[in-house]
Amino acid sequence: MLLEAACEREKVADALRHSRDELARIAEEQAALRRLATLVAHAAPEKEVFSSVAREMGQVLGARHTLVVRYEPSSTAASVGIWRAAGSPPAAMPVGSRWTLEEGTVSDLVARTGAPGRVNHYTGQGPLSTELRARGVVSSVGCPIVVGRALWGLLIASSSTPEPLPDDTEVRMVEFTELAAAAIANARSNADLKASRARVVAAADEARLRIERDLHDSTQQRLVSLGLEMRGIEAAIPRQFERLRHQAAHAAKALEEAVAELQELSRGLHPAILAKGGLEPALRVLARRSPVAVNLDVCLDERLPQRYEVTAYYVISEALTNAAKHAFASVVRVAVDVEGVGVKNKKDKAVHLSIRDDGVGGADPTHGSGLIGLTDRIEAIGGTITVVSPEGGGTTLQAEIPLD
Repeated sequence: MLLEAACEREKVADALRHSRDELARIAEEQAALRRLATLVAHAAPEKEVFSSVAREMGQVLGARHTLVVRYEPSSTAASVGIWRAAGSPPAAMPVGSRWTLEEGTVSDLVARTGAPGRVNHYTGQGPLSTELRARGVVSSVGCPIVVGRALWGLLIASSSTPEPLPDDTEVRMVEFTELAAAAIANARSNADLKASRARVVAAADEARLRIERDLHDSTQQRLVSLGLEMRGIEAAIPRQFERLRHQAAHAAKALEEAVAELQELSRGLHPAILAKGGLEPALRVLARRSPVAVNLDVCLDERLPQRYEVTAYYVISEALTNAAKHAFASVVRVAVDVEGVGVKNKKDKAVHLSIRDDGVGGADPTHGSGLIGLTDRIEAIGGTITVVSPEGGGTTLQAEIPLD
């Protein structure tokens, strides 16, 4: 009886230990999935998400190597995220590696079936199988990443020991693949939105330039010719027809005023000096024409690409208009410079705009087409914009546009 009771207690203890271990495993897995879900929800860059997916999945599964793979055209695949356990052999395929799909490998198996699969021993003689064996990979489990009903890639967990990965590995990998797919879908949506916004802004700029050119080359020239003809008619009218001469003179003056207004309008659409001389001279002309005093500080060693110059010009032009019409400011301070001037890599350079006025403040970036339009224009080329406008404290607009 005592022996049976002792055996029963041991069984109960073993069951409790197993339950505790299983609960700890589930808790660890859920914590890893929550961390990844947070990254996805905050629209983290794909590179960061892929690296985190590989790390979290590897640690949860107890694998030696994990890999995030993207399928490419012509039956090829590329490594986009990787992790390996401390002390394990070199990673299966470093990030950036590309290979041709090869029969007998897990990447080829998942590509053909579109379903989870495993390879318990890499025995093939092809270059990929040979490379994997050389890197210490014995077996692998793959799980497909499906984005928008299309097979995008797969997650791979690999072992460097003769023992294959546990039977439930495929099931435990599914949630990681779903988070990777969500991150890819988010990135695609963000990229599509940015591209669409950029196309809209570019189309608007092209339309402005075309209208300005048409006004200058066609309408404006015709009005100038008509004005000259009216002056000729005025000069040809005999002096005894004073009233008729006066009417002709009035018509000629009206045409001259219309030409001046048209020139002003065309300069607002797309100033010629911006295209010919660059941002600094265009801003100086803009400052002189502003009804509000402008303190201008432009520090540029060279001309910026056209889209950056156009964006900066219209942002500053709109800000000056707002300062005059809505802020009732007496002075506006405008600063333009390029941060990271000594850096060769354009990714580390950025155009910085700062527009500060001493007006009434209270500007709301979420209302009014002006500030919303500025936000769209800045974000269309990958920049960021912030507006600080406390009541009675003036308005500060700052924008940063990476030169990438």
